[in-house]
Amino acid sequence: MKKIILIMLPVMLLLTDCYRDKINPASCGEDILSGVVTERNFKLGFSTWSFGPGEADRDETYKFISLNSDIYSEQIDDKIPWSSWINKTSLPTEFIDDIEFRVSRKLSSHKLLLSVSLLNTNRDDLLEDYDGTIPSYKSLNDRAIEEAYFKHLEYLINRFNPDYLVTAMEINDLKSKSGIKWNEYKLLMKNIRFRLKKNYPALPISESVTLHNWFNPEVKNPSEYIAEIGGYINQNLDFAAISFFPFLRDRHTRGEFQEEFDFLHSEVKIPISFVETAHLAESLEISSFNLSIKGDFAEQKIYLETLFLNACNQDYIFVIWWAHRDFDKLWATFPPEIKDIGKLWRDTGLLDENGGKRPAYRVWKQILDR
Repeated sequence: MKKIILIMLPVMLLLTDCYRDKINPASCGEDILSGVVTERNFKLGFSTWSFGPGEADRDETYKFISLNSDIYSEQIDDKIPWSSWINKTSLPTEFIDDIEFRVSRKLSSHKLLLSVSLLNTNRDDLLEDYDGTIPSYKSLNDRAIEEAYFKHLEYLINRFNPDYLVTAMEINDLKSKSGIKWNEYKLLMKNIRFRLKKNYPALPISESVTLHNWFNPEVKNPSEYIAEIGGYINQNLDFAAISFFPFLRDRHTRGEFQEEFDFLHSEVKIPISFVETAHLAESLEISSFNLSIKGDFAEQKIYLETLFLNACNQDYIFVIWWAHRDFDKLWATFPPEIKDIGKLWRDTGLLDENGGKRPAYRVWKQILDR
């Protein structure tokens, strides 16, 4: 395992022009991490989210990951074949084809994080089946739901043989939506974790949380919410699985980024991994959301530098950047009803939509090669 040497970190953060609120791209030196991070002790990777809809685009994504990382993430978060698991019928062809494609591209030289979503995009209910429905239930921890989701996870574990597993994604957002469902969720996952640990005792297991919604949460009782999520992570999970997109909460400067990292480190007592993260490289405008967020490639670079400094200083296990390249090509194929939400993350790649390398990519390579 590689070591880290941190030299005069607080001084360097204060001296660099990139620390200031007004970002001057020309002043953001390419070597800010030189002499600070001499070697890395955490793995670096990307999710397999493709920049385009075709098989060639997906293949190119896997090729990029193979050359620019030592870990990667498969996110199974589109649909769950609930009916098949519950009624013991054939799995949907669409589901099987997707899983088999991913398995066929598995990078044997890389570690693999498998992240599976139990919750829908709004994080207020179960993820939909392939026909758009969800199974009926009286409680999220109904035996039928538990059995079906356990089968789903077991199937995926056996197909992918991952090195790390996230059994549900961005779970703290459910807590903010419904206290009742949150309590039911905890009972459901307690049973599922017990069964998984029995069958796969060596597999590190976690459930991811959104740092941007955990820090300064917009809930009725922030202190209770913060303590509840922290306690859940520290008492139940093998590692803290963090999802962090700072622009979603209008965080733009190195000081603002560091404030959230400091909060995270004060709350979490177990090893930390960033299972998905990214930051805007272009400004974002979505009129239907009444949303206007400033962003540029220099700010993206500052975020990545700050992330790496904290990963080194706090001994993170790994960092996963969500999309390696802007997915304008894929986004153009989205149906109208999901185009606006898809646009939120479209311009967060280390490569732009044409494959051009942004300054953050050079920072990535600088640390990857150490």
